[in-house]
Amino acid sequence: MNTAIILFLGIPLIEIYLFIKIGSQIGALNTVLLIMVTAVAGIWYAKYEGFNTLRSGMSQLVKNEMPLYEIVSGAAIAFAALLLIIPGFATDIIGILLVFPITRKIILRRYSKSQSSKSKDKHKKNFIEGEYEDIEDKDGK
Repeated sequence: MNTAIILFLGIPLIEIYLFIKIGSQIGALNTVLLIMVTAVAGIWYAKYEGFNTLRSGMSQLVKNEMPLYEIVSGAAIAFAALLLIIPGFATDIIGILLVFPITRKIILRRYSKSQSSKSKDKHKKNFIEGEYEDIEDKDGK
């Protein structure tokens, strides 16, 4: 099956399961309040980290360096904010992990290593080494 289809069907099922389990433990109203609090606090912190990343990127540009990490980090923060807006516990956990700089750096480092090794394997060229010798025709051509 395609990964997108699995995610499209799997994430809501996991979220519903977690809603039921956590809701049965702490109550429906507390579950809804917890989802709202994590969304608001997560968005606020994502905004804060986004501004820090923007400030760091601007200082890289002033030094005349390319802010590659800051660009990727900014995209990860935007994705984390989207995950925090979506109601659910699993998406909130992933979003919170992406918002914090320490865990974001670990996740991005692991992802970049796996992608670089895949791209190295994909771009390998097959070479055949050997020797050759020009053979002239009998007519001297």
